[in-house]
Amino acid sequence: MHITSAKPVDFQNAGEWQSAFHRERPGSDRGWPGSHHRGENTMRAATQTEYGTPDVLHVRSVERPTPGAREVLVEVHASAVTQGDRRLRAADFPGISAVFGRLLFGLFRPRHPVGGTMFSGRVVATGSEVTRFAVGDEVFGSVDRGAYAEYVAVAEDGPVARKPAGIDHAEAAAIPYGAGTALTFLRDLAEVRPGERVLIVGATGGVGRMAVQVAKHLGAHVTAVGSRDAELSRALGADEFIDHTAEDFTARDARWDVILDTTEGDHFRAFVGSLTDTGRYLSLYLTPRLLVQMAWSALRGGPRAMGGVALGSREGMEDLRALVEAGALRGVVAQRHPLSEVGAAHRALERGRLPGAVVVEMTRDRGVPRARPVPAGNTSFAVAGWF
Repeated sequence: MHITSAKPVDFQNAGEWQSAFHRERPGSDRGWPGSHHRGENTMRAATQTEYGTPDVLHVRSVERPTPGAREVLVEVHASAVTQGDRRLRAADFPGISAVFGRLLFGLFRPRHPVGGTMFSGRVVATGSEVTRFAVGDEVFGSVDRGAYAEYVAVAEDGPVARKPAGIDHAEAAAIPYGAGTALTFLRDLAEVRPGERVLIVGATGGVGRMAVQVAKHLGAHVTAVGSRDAELSRALGADEFIDHTAEDFTARDARWDVILDTTEGDHFRAFVGSLTDTGRYLSLYLTPRLLVQMAWSALRGGPRAMGGVALGSREGMEDLRALVEAGALRGVVAQRHPLSEVGAAHRALERGRLPGAVVVEMTRDRGVPRARPVPAGNTSFAVAGWF
């Protein structure tokens, strides 16, 4: 569920699964003035004790984490609400992950009550052996759990990097989930080359918006497929947009080198006719049928089915930071909610059709209006959900 860098599944590789305050010196366990006080041991967090609808999320006071020797304590400013978070909240595990999802995350109830996987914030304390970050550093990244809280402890060598300059915390938090997956699948698995034709199915979703940008950065001609936000897709780099409610792209007399399918299920058989002889079909969802198609297509030659699992890494986050600072990648935020409205944020995600990410901001609970939907047609990269 966690995405920033990965080893994709490739059956040609012998079974390899490629599925204006002071700053403290690194290693200091002292805190940031005004944020992290000695003696304080609680924080506010969104918790759940059962699987279910957004109504299972409740904001409570819980124990604040203490960073280990090689960890940093991050004061969370923003956390993106992702489809991965939704699945973990509802125990809605897709494809073959349904077999082991509950075993990993809790058979009858969540093993860990505080959810949230994407974050952006500021380092307020460091473990005694930390050298990579210092108190006061602004960082962004991903964790297995715990980002729906005022503080989260993060391994210094985990999927975390300094926040890119020039963007706010909400925009930064909106980047790792989709961009990490897109970079893994398009750059590492498909090995997209300049001049190739890439088609993104579901181009206006959380992964799709980032995939359009990554494919363009890799030098591809990008075709976006969706049912809305055509202007936004083009602004992000798409060379053309196909409205799938009005046209079936498989009926076109056109071929693509890479088709990235971000929609649930696998559609290799339906899309293979739209691939070149050396084309690659990539699905985000590993199903038993897709695994068979991957093995068979690798043996027979011609268009291939491919899939993988994207995992967080330090290197992946550094790559994303570099892409943002180079202007090749940007976060798109549609709604911003305070932590007290985390349930509403999940409901907004479930309703869908938003021109960007839904983000929970931990500093928005006092004196700030409630979030409301962004007007249709707004294609700003930092769409404000607060007015």
